[in-house]
Amino acid sequence: MNRLRSWRYRVVDVFTREPLQGNPLAVFLDASGIDGATMQKIAREMNLSETVFVLPATRADCLVSVRIFTPARELPFAGHPTIGTSFVLRDEGIVPKMTEQFLLEEKVGPVPIRIETGEQPLIWLRTPPITWGRIYDRALCAKALGLDVSDLLEITPQLLSAGNPTLLIALKDKPSVDRAWLDSHGLSVIRNDDDEALCVFVFTPMAEGAYSRMFAPEYGVQEDPATGSSTGPLAAFMIKHGLASSAAGGRFLSEQGTKMGRRSVLYVQINGAQGADAIDVGGYVTPVAEGTMHL
Repeated sequence: MNRLRSWRYRVVDVFTREPLQGNPLAVFLDASGIDGATMQKIAREMNLSETVFVLPATRADCLVSVRIFTPARELPFAGHPTIGTSFVLRDEGIVPKMTEQFLLEEKVGPVPIRIETGEQPLIWLRTPPITWGRIYDRALCAKALGLDVSDLLEITPQLLSAGNPTLLIALKDKPSVDRAWLDSHGLSVIRNDDDEALCVFVFTPMAEGAYSRMFAPEYGVQEDPATGSSTGPLAAFMIKHGLASSAAGGRFLSEQGTKMGRRSVLYVQINGAQGADAIDVGGYVTPVAEGTMHL
């Protein structure tokens, strides 16, 4: 008879100060002994946008290594798992409270973390290098989203990636964002056979930043309450098209998840003279649960 092993995990809500808002995340604190196939099964069992497994770092400059899984696949990088894991490591004392900067090892490479201390820590990640991909037809994008082409801004949708390919589509107003919907059939309208699995991110510019939604049926996530890995590309896209300032030190926010009842607030900061090449994404984290899995 096989002996059961136990693994402790924490559940936190990311990009929110309120419990049961934001994007929930499960973090397995010591995943040594769990193979990749089992990690994928656990992520499917948890059925959250992402589940994180913390492992010893293989690089001397990184604090720990993290593997990130959606219910359907492993990701090279993701924002809310990076922010949420950083909070848990700090809350567990693995990161000393006085530490303000450290690196997490992810498949995309080392991800810099910065802690802005206060009554509640605001945790920032540096977005990995952003690549710009192909452009998409506005009319086809509108059709895929169940919208009229007049609901889109006169900006050509484009694929950007900071680890996870994201199609950015700018819409005219919040009602258009709230009406948008994308399933696997809709995605088939716009994707090429040779496309990687992609996220579809819709947004409209607001005075404070952007109002956003993200769909990723190919990742096993119909709609994501908060997508940190797409928010850096969102900022770069908005800067390119004059929808946000590239001034150093500039901050704005993306409100996401509101339509699905999981309001999330993602902060964006533009750093130095590099502008869109140096984008930090930050947020607050709220702990909600912990447990033990026996396998």
